[in-house]
Amino acid sequence: MGITLEQAETAIKAAKEKAKAIGTLMNIAVVDAGANLTAFVRMDGAWLGSVDIAQKKAKTARYFDMPSGEIGKLSQPGGSLYNIEHSNGGLITFPGGIPIKNSDGEIIGAIGVSGSTVENDHAVAQAGVDALS
Repeated sequence: MGITLEQAETAIKAAKEKAKAIGTLMNIAVVDAGANLTAFVRMDGAWLGSVDIAQKKAKTARYFDMPSGEIGKLSQPGGSLYNIEHSNGGLITFPGGIPIKNSDGEIIGAIGVSGSTVENDHAVAQAGVDALS
């Protein structure tokens, strides 16, 4: 079973709280197991350009079942996945996208966050994931 809307909203709520705690504004997207957008929020004043990035980070994490930053490490020049970001209508290969698993360890969706440094994006996404653990 994929992520429910209630779970997606729980993840977004936790991610928003983390963003507020670190003093940043974020776009936060949650996709289901099929990489379809389930829930999205743009905090007041968050960068418009990060709307697409947040959604693509979530999709990237789900398409490859690993954090988007890990894909980035593999997609550097000379890497085994070099140029992968040009596939699937465009991927985002830096931190901020993380798969979401259920209690059995099965991937049920992913969260993507954008609007600050990649370190902050990842921390906010992780808060969303942790809220469902």
